[in-house]
Amino acid sequence: MSLLVAPVVMIGMFWVVPTGLALLDGPRPPGLDRLRRAWPLLAAPGALSLWLPRSGLSAGLAAVYALATLALACQAPARLALTRSLRPREVAVLTALASPSVAGLALVAERVSYPLFGFDLDLLALTVPHFHFAGFAAALVAGLVCRAAEDGPTARFAALSVPAGTLLVLIGYFVDDWAELAGAVVLTAGMAAVAVLTLRERRALAAGGPTRALLAVSALVLVATMLLALNWALGEATGLPHPDLTWMAATHGLGNALGFAVCALLARRRLHADGAPTAPAVPAHPRTETPA
Repeated sequence: MSLLVAPVVMIGMFWVVPTGLALLDGPRPPGLDRLRRAWPLLAAPGALSLWLPRSGLSAGLAAVYALATLALACQAPARLALTRSLRPREVAVLTALASPSVAGLALVAERVSYPLFGFDLDLLALTVPHFHFAGFAAALVAGLVCRAAEDGPTARFAALSVPAGTLLVLIGYFVDDWAELAGAVVLTAGMAAVAVLTLRERRALAAGGPTRALLAVSALVLVATMLLALNWALGEATGLPHPDLTWMAATHGLGNALGFAVCALLARRRLHADGAPTAPAVPAHPRTETPA
């Protein structure tokens, strides 16, 4: 792990995941709250593994965190069983719950120097922050803005295209650069919709200056970082000049983590504390639904 990537991953492990879980409402599967409260303790071995040389020891520490991410992924089918809903905002939340498990698996493989599915160690290392921020945080925020926008068409598009784009990018890893580019296009479109909805929400809120500033920063940084990601994917597919992975980690990765995810979650935590609707609410006994 580079000195740049490791601190960003730690922010995702220790703060982004438990903060995001605290913003969920609706039916809560048994054990979710206990898992959220224990999350920093479970993340500690994984964080320690980032700073150790690649070895069996660091892989073992990473495996503790990976098991925690698998436990979180198990909350997705448990929530689905309670909600019996596949509305777009719920699809986004389910994606968020499952995404850290991809990061946990990649972390174990990278720490033990195993090229999982043929991917080199640098790509595996970058997969860890990607599925904390583009996976968990982006999907969760898409679900939150869908709830705040009362399931309008743009909100439904955002809540479906962010998970779909994340999945397509993952599939593109296994197929080819053109498939990854297609995923990047879908994900960028979804993130752009999130940015538009966030700016609309900011204008409509009677919130304080810090909250409005955090929403504005998260939306504007999101657009910039996703354009960088789209440019990189286009360059990989076509051979056109594009930044290398180190430069992308320092710009797209850092901006997406701190400028978008952290600012968006801070803003929504403030809104949540003020009683504003920030999370996908579902009835206690909803009927079975399909995506709109």
